[in-house]
Parts: sequence; C-alpha cells; structure tokens
Amino acid sequence: MLHPDRTGHVDETQRAAATAAFVTLTTRWQAYGSTTVNGYTLGSPAYSGDLADLYRLDDDRLLKLPRDPANNDLMLREQVALRRIERDGDPRYLPYVPRLVESFRHRDDSTGAEHRVSVLAAVPGLHSLAEVRRRRPDGLDPRDAAWMWRRLLVALGLAHRAGVVHGAVLPDHVLIEPDAHGVVLVDWCYSVADPGDTVPAVVPAYADWYPVEVRDRRPPGPGTDLAMAATCMVTLMGDRAPAALRSFADGCRTTRPESRPDDAWRLLGELDDVLERLYGPRTFRPFHL
Repeated sequence: MLHPDRTGHVDETQRAAATAAFVTLTTRWQAYGSTTVNGYTLGSPAYSGDLADLYRLDDDRLLKLPRDPANNDLMLREQVALRRIERDGDPRYLPYVPRLVESFRHRDDSTGAEHRVSVLAAVPGLHSLAEVRRRRPDGLDPRDAAWMWRRLLVALGLAHRAGVVHGAVLPDHVLIEPDAHGVVLVDWCYSVADPGDTVPAVVPAYADWYPVEVRDRRPPGPGTDLAMAATCMVTLMGDRAPAALRSFADGCRTTRPESRPDDAWRLLGELDDVLERLYGPRTFRPFHL
C-alpha cells in the first residue's frame, strides 16, 4: 500500500522522498524481531536444541547460541571436542561431525549476561533419527537402519581415536542425509575429552537411555557411546529388528562397562559380518523420507 510506484499515491516531485521513506520502512521491518551477534544478524531460530538455539546464517553455517549462560561450560565442551577431533582425527571422516568455524563470547545488552557462541559448518537437508522414528512408527526396515548404524560407528570411531567420548548418542543428535546416506553426529556439549572426567548432564527426555556409568557419575568410555548407539538403532527398528541384530545390540549394552565392546572400528567389522549373514553382500539401497 505504501510503495511509491502505486499510481496516484505520489507525484514526480515527491517520488524521491517517498522512495527513501519506503526503504527506511522496509529496513526497519526486516530488522524487527532480529538481533545482532558479533556482526551476524539473527532472525528466528532454525532449530532449538537441548540447551541452545541455532540460527541459519547461510546454506553452510549455523550460529549456536545458548539460551541460558549457565550452560556456557557445555558450549565450551563442544568447542574443545570439535577442535580436538579436527586436530587429531582422520581427515577422511571429518564430515561425520560438525566443523567449528569460529567461537566467541557475546554479551547480551539487555541483561548483561555473557554467552559462549559457536559458528558451525552445517550441511542442509539433514534429518534426525527422532524424525525418522516419527515417520516410521511401525519400525524402520533393518536394511535401512544398517547403513545408519555403520556410519554412526564411523563417526564414533573418528572421535574415540581422537580421545573424545560423545556422551549423548541420542536420536535427536544423530542426523542423516537420506539420498547420499550421510550421517552427522551433532551436539558435543555433553562430551568428555579428559580421562577421569564425567558426562556433565543428561537430556531429561532420554534419562533412561544412558548406561549405568553415566547415571552413577562415573567416567565414560568408548563403550558408553557404543551402547547408546545400539539403543538408538534397535529402537529405530522396533519389532522389525531381526534376532541377530537384537543379539548384537544386547552385546553392546551389557550392564558392566568392562564387558562391552570399546573399539568402534572393530565393532563395525563385526556388524558387517552379521549384516552379510543376514542380507548377503552390501548393495546401495535408496532411502526416502
């Protein structure tokens, strides 16, 4: 209604002033409800995680801002973990985890609170295993779950070789790219990178998914992640999981941590043996949500 090109609203002598006024109005409207963080203009969150909101900066980057500055320590854990994995991990498998582009501190002008902020490289078109569960309420075909499980073990093998335990391998934190069969393991805020340290918190909605050592506040190990990954996959398959895969998962989830597998790469080889006995040689199976 206010656009100066609308016939009859302004004459030629008023057009320049009307255009300037319209540009000002448009600029203010675009800024309405947005905020600026370290030079990045943020609108509405693209995603809301357990403790932070994620804002899409462009097709390749997300800004992660904790809602409560009390969680700055968890943000720092993620930054430490991602830097460690990038430094010490096998470069071939780095796409299985987010890449930390930059990190900085941001002070909220309205409250004075300081937040630790991360900018993460992010591939578009990813879907969480929680979403897959919602879309496959009768259970996922085990042949589709197979490639997800295999790639999840690769992500864990990458991290464990770099000395990092994820600490929260849950359906909301495992993202897949359906067409290319990609997997990205996200949210490293609960990770452990120092021997003897413990997982700092649990996600309340998944409290009963955690192995006993996490609930007892004992140090986790690679077997902690492998147990949680197995729970993710058998839950995803539901009643469609064959007995051989259920037995395999149960072996990853024994109550005593020292009795569980603790090498993701070796476990991947054992999983391949089970899958070959069930389904024969591996072939690419298209997957669509």
